[in-house]
Amino acid sequence: MTLHENEIPVDETLVRSLLEAQRPEWAGLSLAPAGEGTENTMYRLGDDLLVRLPRTADKGESLRKEQEWLPRLAPLLSRPVPEPVHAGTPTAAFPTIWSVHRWIDGDQAGPDTVTDWSAFGADLAAVVGELHSVDLMGATRADDLSWYRGGSLGPCDEWVGRGFDDCRTTVGSELDVDALEQLWRAALALPEPSAPHVWLHGDLKPTNLLVREGKLHAVIDFGALSVGFPDAEHSTVWDLPAQARQAYWDALSLDDVTWARARAWAIAVGISGISYYWDTYPAFVAECRARLQAILADAATR
Repeated sequence: MTLHENEIPVDETLVRSLLEAQRPEWAGLSLAPAGEGTENTMYRLGDDLLVRLPRTADKGESLRKEQEWLPRLAPLLSRPVPEPVHAGTPTAAFPTIWSVHRWIDGDQAGPDTVTDWSAFGADLAAVVGELHSVDLMGATRADDLSWYRGGSLGPCDEWVGRGFDDCRTTVGSELDVDALEQLWRAALALPEPSAPHVWLHGDLKPTNLLVREGKLHAVIDFGALSVGFPDAEHSTVWDLPAQARQAYWDALSLDDVTWARARAWAIAVGISGISYYWDTYPAFVAECRARLQAILADAATR
């Protein structure tokens, strides 16, 4: 499945060649596909390891961030996060950084894995609160730690506006795009955020939340790790059922302005996701549509 221009072809043969060249002691271990995201392709290596390979050369910096910062953040967090054990270097066949992490057992958060959504929402809020309270350790909102979701909404208006136009053409009447745009524009009119910058995971959607025995167990994929305002961190709660969303809100005592900005970020990511991946990634488009429908239903009750 190709999602981007200039995507680097990846298969088992390539992965084994990288291992043979850089970690020959692992080259004979079993290797099996372990999922694909919008930015990385994953392979499970043996029982205890996971290989992460960026889809395009420019995505390698996301793995470099994980390799640099996760060993420093992990001891300060109470739940497991990925542990990098090899920083792969570019080769002629694969011209960017790649990575090997410890495997973390668990299932993606969903209706078949979570037993109590209210408890799950409260646990996720605890994870977010914990991460946001970690000292920045000298990190600033610069270079690869400066990502759009940790900034202000205004600079995103141009490309989000194009996304609304695209969605009117593709999704049409199946989604109330006008109502979503009204929520977006209302958030643009709010005062600029003033909270201190914090560490941001950046993409706490269900596929990055691992569950064991019905409860939140681990948080994975820190490729969007950044420093910035906390508002966008809350946007993925619209991917969860309403009871989880309410428990999250209550646990963090979020005010209405923060909630409105978080909702706007959720709209921005959902609208742009439909626009960008409409022809290439129908499963992700479905996730975005479900998120936007949840926003509309939630807005009608608040």
